[in-house]
Amino acid sequence: MCGIAGIYSHKPVAAELYDSIIHLQHRGQDAAGIMTYDDRMHKEKGMGLAKEVFNKTNMELLTGNIGISHNRYPTHGGFSHGEVQPFWTSVPYGIALAHNGNLTNYQELAEEITNKDSRYLNTNSDSEVLLHYFADLLHTNNPPEDSEEFFYLLCSAVTKIFKHVKGAYSVVSLVIGKGLVVFRDPQGIRPLVKGERSNGNGGKDYIFASENTMFYALGYEPKGTVLPGELIYVDEAGNVFNKRLVKKSFNPCIFEYVYFARPDATLNDVSVYRSRLRMGQNLSEAWKKKYPKKTPDIVIPAPSTANTAALSFAHELGVRYSEGLYKNTFIGRTFIMPGQDERKKSVKYKLVPQELEIRDKKVLILDDSIVRGNTSREIVRMLKDFGAKEVYFAVACPPVKSPCFYGVDMPTKEELIAGNMNENEIENYLDVDALLYQKIDDLVEAVTRKGDHHIDTPCMACLDGNYIANDIDDDKIAQMEAMRVNDRNGK
Repeated sequence: MCGIAGIYSHKPVAAELYDSIIHLQHRGQDAAGIMTYDDRMHKEKGMGLAKEVFNKTNMELLTGNIGISHNRYPTHGGFSHGEVQPFWTSVPYGIALAHNGNLTNYQELAEEITNKDSRYLNTNSDSEVLLHYFADLLHTNNPPEDSEEFFYLLCSAVTKIFKHVKGAYSVVSLVIGKGLVVFRDPQGIRPLVKGERSNGNGGKDYIFASENTMFYALGYEPKGTVLPGELIYVDEAGNVFNKRLVKKSFNPCIFEYVYFARPDATLNDVSVYRSRLRMGQNLSEAWKKKYPKKTPDIVIPAPSTANTAALSFAHELGVRYSEGLYKNTFIGRTFIMPGQDERKKSVKYKLVPQELEIRDKKVLILDDSIVRGNTSREIVRMLKDFGAKEVYFAVACPPVKSPCFYGVDMPTKEELIAGNMNENEIENYLDVDALLYQKIDDLVEAVTRKGDHHIDTPCMACLDGNYIANDIDDDKIAQMEAMRVNDRNGK
């Protein structure tokens, strides 16, 4: 998972690109980068949070009215400065690219680029591979002069990408002398939204981002989603060209709604906040059916992604909602921390129980999901240490059983608690008095109940093992798991 943004504006864009990745910081805390251009490319990137990477001095160097930005949360490649996006190449034109997702045929594409096209890869990042593949498709002996001709070339290039590049990818790109290029994989697995605002001179500014969380602050009006298989090109004069090049089933990632997206985001024309309220509603109905005689005294969310679902769960159950776990907001999201040791270490620093809300009560913890199980088990232990009479656990997401290869850091099945235990075993492992997972059908209903979204079937590969792009088999799983383990071990 990553956060990306691309802006075309009538004024310098660096500050708004910075604000964009601040609003997308929850999507990646490993690194951040910005690239702009006027007569040439300007880049600044580094390891850590956006506020740690950028300062007044280096921001002043990022001149230009067109640019892209990126927050990194690595699911493929290493952890060095060289892996930080955006990537760029000088041939042809000068092209920069930032990407959210995961290419499942990375190895084959890397071999093709280095052996056949004689391009040098400086990193193990699939985003760099995608950049060079894109650049090679734009390389022609007769470069187009006007925007319409260039758009025709873009259509040809991106159609080939859609045909040959497998996996999930939402892309923002700069082409010097041409403008801003945006496209999304044919099944729309990773999110990409768009917005517009008047520039005060009869023209418009345009923004494209992983979420619309920064639109209000920057004055943009949401204009829906970049369609799966769609290419959008904004030339240097602000003319917009777009075409849906490939039409397949629309299969956006369901885990965005469960965990990753900010609750105030609207993705694929579905409110994340409302979908989480519905998750809590559906889960409460299932709780009443499975445990009619187990009514908690309070419902406490595992903060903060689960707050919304817990709120509606408690309301439907007629039970008091309590923020009985205080979250230290200066500790990052444990799920997206780069190592298992870091995740385990951070739990006690991150969450502090409030004893007056817990002691001598039957406490139900509601979490958005259980991935590895470390945080969940630690929370239960904390509640018991603080005097809970009984501890129940409800989960807004079904069991996460399979690794994701479309951009979420679930690298091996062995790391997933539900990949190795059934629900009774997980209940015993967590040491809870009752455990309830959301059913897949109830989760899908919660996401798709409202909105003019045109979602066919959400991608739920991590829940049902159905890799929606039909690009994963047992050999590919073994290959990609080994690649990710090697990345983490620095091999």
